[in-house]
Formats: sequence, C-alpha cells, structure tokens
Amino acid sequence: MEKLDLLIKYLLSERNDVDGIEIPNNDTDKFRLYRSIVNIRPAVKADEDYLQAEDEYLTALTNGKGITDIADLSPIEDGIYLWKGDITTLRCGAIVNAANSGMTGCWQPCHSCIDNCIHTFAGVRLRYKCGQIMQTQGREEPTGKAKITPAYNLPCNYVIHTVGPIVQGQLTDKHCRLLESSYKSCLEIAVQNNVKSIAFCCISTGVFGFPQEKAAEIAVRTVREFRKTHDIQVIFNVFKEDDHEIYKRLLG
Repeated sequence: MEKLDLLIKYLLSERNDVDGIEIPNNDTDKFRLYRSIVNIRPAVKADEDYLQAEDEYLTALTNGKGITDIADLSPIEDGIYLWKGDITTLRCGAIVNAANSGMTGCWQPCHSCIDNCIHTFAGVRLRYKCGQIMQTQGREEPTGKAKITPAYNLPCNYVIHTVGPIVQGQLTDKHCRLLESSYKSCLEIAVQNNVKSIAFCCISTGVFGFPQEKAAEIAVRTVREFRKTHDIQVIFNVFKEDDHEIYKRLLG
C-alpha cells in the first residue's frame, strides 16, 4: 500500500465526520485530499508511526521539487539576496511565515497562501508546536511580533512566524510602523537563536492588502539598517514577477 494511502487512512481515522470518503486513485487527487485533511486537523499530537511515515513522504516530495541552497545563490548586494521561487524548497537558516494572529496556520483546505504551504510541507508537528506556544501565551499573537519554531520537514532549520498588519482602506503610518516591527522582530529572534541566514516572504502583501511597493521599501530599509550592526544573511524571496521587479529596482 502506498505511503500516502497510509497517511490519509490515519488522518481519516481520527475524525468522526468523514464517513464514506474514498481515497482517490490518481496521485494529484490523493495529495489534495491529504492536504485538505491536514489543513483542517486540530493542533494535536500524532502517533510516532504516522510521523515517521509523514517525514519520509514529505522529505521525498520536497526533494523531488528540487532544493535551492543559499550557498548556491549570488548576493545582489553585500549579505542580501533576491530569489524568486518556492520558499518551502529553500535551504537556509530560517524562512519567514506570514502568519495570522492565531499562529496555527491556514485552516482553509488547499489555500494557496504561504501560511498554508509552509504548514502543509512542514507536516502536522508544526501546527502542534504552534498550538503549544499559543496555549502557553494565552492570547493571540500581536501584530508586528514573531515566534520561532523548528522547520520539521522543510529544508531550512527554523520557521519564524510573524503577523503583519492588515490594510483595509487607506495605508497609514501605523500600518508602516507595524510592518517594520514585523521585519525587525524576525531579525531579532533569528539573531537570538544564532540563525545565520533568513529568507523573508513579502509580509502583509497579497490578501493582507499592504501595497507591494511600499512594503518592499520598508523591508529593504529595515534589513539594511539591521545589518549595519548584525552579521546575518538575508534573502528576499518573491513568488510573483512584479514583486521581483520591485525588489530588483530597490536593491543592488
């Protein structure tokens, strides 16, 4: 029996609301079902047999997509890189997740946001770890702050989760200060944990509504200022071509 079949059967066995669901025959639909169940799975422990099988499956899946190592990238300016690609395939010290205030990932099945992708390909231990952190904290994560966790099945060492500001309507100075705080909080927690390289996604753009150009200006300015006093390599990771053009214009 395929490993993915075993993972799906375990995940279905945990639930009492999935009677009659059949495992599809083709790999694409099978993975979509697996991902959907993972995305709505509570932040609870899984048994060791499941975790071992999931580790093997997700590691092979990511290796199959191809891993990019920071050592193979060329800086666009001293200590700063610009890279367009899938952040879940990047081998570096830490990658940054644009999280929501609940900090336990995106709960919408197969959503295309970075939060969903990172939690999917890291495996179920990431949500459990985030859930434990939030249970201890006892409240939602404030905007502009950050938390660090292991990366589990991702090729990086850590994931740094930050809640960026949500812009609804006009952009304000407060939005800009909070976005700067998100970048600084990520950099500070990286240094505190001896992380030598960090990859930033485009925090707060997309569904959070922060204008791309202004967000990039804040990101570049904050990183340059921080690097004056800290030796950390920074990757600006973009997925869309227009973001790549914006950062290329601001850097170098």
